[in-house]
Amino acid sequence: MNSVKDMLKAGKAAIGTTASVSSPVEFLADAGFDFILFDTQHSPVEIKELQHQLKAMRGKKASPIIRVGANEQDQICYALDIGARGIIVPMVNTKQETIDMVNWCKYPPDGKRSSAGMRGEWGEFDNYREYMDAVNEELLIIPMIETMESLSNIDGILSVPGVDVLLVGPSDLSINLDIPLDYLNPKYQGTLDKIVSACENAGVISGMYFIPGGQDPSDFVERGFKFFTLPWSKWATTGIKNGLASIKR
Repeated sequence: MNSVKDMLKAGKAAIGTTASVSSPVEFLADAGFDFILFDTQHSPVEIKELQHQLKAMRGKKASPIIRVGANEQDQICYALDIGARGIIVPMVNTKQETIDMVNWCKYPPDGKRSSAGMRGEWGEFDNYREYMDAVNEELLIIPMIETMESLSNIDGILSVPGVDVLLVGPSDLSINLDIPLDYLNPKYQGTLDKIVSACENAGVISGMYFIPGGQDPSDFVERGFKFFTLPWSKWATTGIKNGLASIKR
């Protein structure tokens, strides 16, 4: 029911791209990406404005994942109600904040999500309890690690049942390490290794919101990062150019 979660459980890397209300999601969702990530934190777009984009993805290969602006019940509820199969929350700093996030994502008795009927393409069910149990099991819950406070509380964050991926925010992490955007700095690289190690010990997937420019995504997979986004526009442009170049004019 959630192909991205199935991939991660199988030890494979799930690769997505980012999109907005103006992106060609019908194309992107069948282009080969495993998920499409919609950001509402650093964006003027409200969550409910993404409803048409998520509808356009129905029946497509990629799963819709939404980053909300804050760890708030209403924002997470809006994202889930329009069909998100994964929720990303930025700046999760403590175990309690992680517990809150999981509670807002899951239906009772596992959480406190409010019911608005069957939402999203989760399959066919004999009854509503079966639907809620399936969503609780299949939804991707992805807190972000970006601050010194979150690093000091990483084991507590990872101990919360329900967390699937711990997602590094490269920019904010480097800024909080006092090495802004210096992604090759040994201090930054060493911190990434510590995050991967903590995740492996807890049985949680390590992820990167994006792979910094000039760095090889395959290197990150080898290090243990199995969830990240890559930009799509350059690849699309290259493919179009190659296709046109193959025509004898």
